[in-house]
Amino acid sequence: MVSKCYTVAFKGVHAIPVMVEVHFLPGLPKFTIVGLANKAVSESRDRIRACFHAIGLDMPLKNVVVNLMPADMQKEGSHYDLPIALGIFAAMDIIDSTELENYIALGELGLDGNVIHTTGVLSAALHAFEQSKKFICPYNNKSEATWVGELSILPLKNIVELIQHFNGKAIVAQPEPEKPRHINKSHKYDMRDVKGQSAAKRALEIAAAGKHNVLMIGPPGTGKSMLAKRITSILPSLAPKEALETTMIYSIAGMLDKYGLVSDVPFREPHHSSSLVALVGGGQKTKPGEISLAHNGVLFLDELPEFSRMAIESLRQPIESGEIIVARAENHVTYPSKFQLVAAMNPCRCGYFGMPKKECHRAPKCAGDYQNKISGPILDRFDIFIYMSNVKIKDLDDKKEESSQKIKERVLNAYYRQKDRGVMNSELDGEKLRNTVVLNDELKDFFMEACEKLDISARRYNRILRVARTIADLDAKEMIEKKHLLEAMSLRMYGVSNVI
Repeated sequence: MVSKCYTVAFKGVHAIPVMVEVHFLPGLPKFTIVGLANKAVSESRDRIRACFHAIGLDMPLKNVVVNLMPADMQKEGSHYDLPIALGIFAAMDIIDSTELENYIALGELGLDGNVIHTTGVLSAALHAFEQSKKFICPYNNKSEATWVGELSILPLKNIVELIQHFNGKAIVAQPEPEKPRHINKSHKYDMRDVKGQSAAKRALEIAAAGKHNVLMIGPPGTGKSMLAKRITSILPSLAPKEALETTMIYSIAGMLDKYGLVSDVPFREPHHSSSLVALVGGGQKTKPGEISLAHNGVLFLDELPEFSRMAIESLRQPIESGEIIVARAENHVTYPSKFQLVAAMNPCRCGYFGMPKKECHRAPKCAGDYQNKISGPILDRFDIFIYMSNVKIKDLDDKKEESSQKIKERVLNAYYRQKDRGVMNSELDGEKLRNTVVLNDELKDFFMEACEKLDISARRYNRILRVARTIADLDAKEMIEKKHLLEAMSLRMYGVSNVI
């Protein structure tokens, strides 16, 4: 008799159904796994043998053949241990094979019979819910699985619990959803910690309100990193759908803690020495990269020109489309990558261009060479440029600065206005942009003339309009006024001559 049970493979953040068939053939004792199984799956044989021995069972003295269907799809990961073991139990009549077919299972097995924490549980649980099946997972992943909703979950600490549950000797209880805990710690930062830099704070408030991309330029010690780390403190919280999407990515990456849901706005800050694969994803197991881990949150690139050119240029597509396609010879995987890009850089390599007492003898050529490491197409994708100078010592006194909570209230008001329209300002394009951003004839003529004089590209033109719409939303205005447009244009100017 062929026993069957179900598990999943992962393609990006999506779960793909996999059937596990187990059959005992006559002949010498042997354990064979077929169906394009990689090294981790093939090693299941030894883990399962040790697991059987630990719970006092002997492997059948037969030719055990395990088939993973579809056979032409690559299988990788240790989460196939548990479904293969279940298939063998069913073939040995230890558990009811008919009942087993109502479940989707995944989990790694320890040599002592324990069921170990694995990755991708949330995506697998969602698939089980969509297929109207029950779900078996490791006990340490139970919180992650409970976020799916009305799903029958069987969380296991060890394999003995499963046998007893199926035989009615000790029923495993349905887990209760746990209260979400914070994973990201950025909420501990507050804007009141940043002294001075009122213009930069204003620009960052506009960026947060419309989810606009920002590039901060200034000498060392001006507070660029301080401001960047505090942007999540003024951003709207994740909506339930966004939290679920983000959690799926962290689940696939194996970066969830025992509490499950990612409840904070993600903030990722990869080092400038990060490789292209670390940034966009991929590698041997095609894992999500930093730009996907920043989905629905912030990607902060400090010292932007120090990143490799290939890494920086790889941001072009995801910034526009909100997803990244990792293409390999045997596999094409798409990960969501809808992030707000915040970057910081010095005006030149020494960092002191525009400061006569400190700048090097190569100024201004050194500043031009350094800033030209960032290509025009990448610069075009920033909505806002913030130029920062050193804070004066007298501004470091005990003067009270505005708190993140107060700034967030204004940001939320603008955010809700955008939600009422059905789209964030940073995502406005085409007909939506034309219908949302309406200029009167006088303002339109003024803007067109300015664009011609400044030789502004079509992409920059659209981005200025988006920022102007956000500024108007912060002012609770239905129509864009000239002051909104002028402020948006001032935030879009870039070049060596702007650095002070």
